[in-house]
Amino acid sequence: MPSDVFLAALRTLLAPADILTDPDDLAPYCLDQRRRYRGQALALARPRSTEEVAAVMRLCDAHGIPVVPQGGNTSNCGAATPDESGRSLILSLERMNRVLGVDTANNTVTVEAGAILADVQKACRAANRLFPADWGAAGSCRIGGALAVNAGGLNVLRYGNMRELTLGLEVVLPSGEIWNGLRALRKDNTGYDLKQLFIGSEGTLGIITRAVLRLFPLPTARAAAMAVVPGPAAALTLLRGLQTEVGDRVTSFELIGRPCFDLVAKHFLALAQPFSPTPEWAVLIELADYGENGPLSDRLLELLAEAGVEDAVLARNESEIDMLWCLREEIPEAQRREGVSIKHDISVPVSSLPQFLEVCGPRISAVFADAQVVAFGHLGDGNLHYNVFRSDKSAQAYSDEAAINAIVYDCVAEFGGSFSAEHGIGQLKTAILAHYRGGAELTLMRGIKQVFDPKGRMNPGKLFA
Repeated sequence: MPSDVFLAALRTLLAPADILTDPDDLAPYCLDQRRRYRGQALALARPRSTEEVAAVMRLCDAHGIPVVPQGGNTSNCGAATPDESGRSLILSLERMNRVLGVDTANNTVTVEAGAILADVQKACRAANRLFPADWGAAGSCRIGGALAVNAGGLNVLRYGNMRELTLGLEVVLPSGEIWNGLRALRKDNTGYDLKQLFIGSEGTLGIITRAVLRLFPLPTARAAAMAVVPGPAAALTLLRGLQTEVGDRVTSFELIGRPCFDLVAKHFLALAQPFSPTPEWAVLIELADYGENGPLSDRLLELLAEAGVEDAVLARNESEIDMLWCLREEIPEAQRREGVSIKHDISVPVSSLPQFLEVCGPRISAVFADAQVVAFGHLGDGNLHYNVFRSDKSAQAYSDEAAINAIVYDCVAEFGGSFSAEHGIGQLKTAILAHYRGGAELTLMRGIKQVFDPKGRMNPGKLFA
């Protein structure tokens, strides 16, 4: 059989331990982390170098084998899960997980694509530098996957998402050719910026194998507070006031609605709640600077008082800062424990976010009287996780997903927003991409795909319906 010939050739390229074919061994790699998509694969390859990746890609090209790139398999949209055909090779970067070097003079770090985000952060901190990308899956997600979806996270407000944090890439193309764009330059005006095509492409154009990422001086002072606000409009006013007074020392500004507090209180009994009674809205604020924590905390308290905030919890030390963030970071897990919700990773212009929240919820309730909106996220950059629970929290809730999505995404479009802020498209949103970004935009995307992957073998079924 052709697959037998391919597998025999694959075994000449990689060590036996770096090839999996047994269905039980493959099963965890064929199921997405939200457990919505379960596929099948011909095999899984775990190369240990760029040269091995290139050799595997040349072999796949010769045999017509589709390739599904996979990092930490933490995609929220099924971007790293194979289809059900069983024809694809999963190419995992988990063996290519080294931090290759920190250049403190150039403020850069060079990493392999399989490096875990938390390990990169730790290596940079050891060199007294900050790699600011950060989100809940930092202990399991890998840099290649973060680049593939242009991940954002908690510190985008000050530092930007993965696009802004990337200076250079090394990529293996579908043909097996290696493109060496691994440059540590902040100015490089030599034609098209090819790396930006691969960032956010979800593995549909090639395999990212190494990256040069931007670093920053490690802040020595942190201050954090959770503050009650009358509503999203007041939260935005508070944000703008803080930025006017202390500029980009505002690193994070998270909006949290009352249902979030209720879910965390229900599913994490040991986690102390900051307010009683629970407010309708609150914000989690973090400032970062240089010097001592005390003066920065005093300044944050002073600014909150000047803004008229009447109820706030100010963290007095690093441990209490971490406790506030723990409450915020457990919201997704609390939702998972509660049951199935219809999830939306949306963004609108920051100035429009309060009005979006005012408009969208009632539109959902008018059609689905039992709907409860759980909204939280990165107010500072206009990105909200806008999730909808129904009274039935079983998988049956997905039966109304298309109708709920239409209400939410039409509202997002009215405000000039995006239906995917930081989670990507994967296989979950292919039809939505075609609907909201059709015409010339989708034609251009397909044209780029055709240039890089004319045989259509890279991560089939992702991005395009």
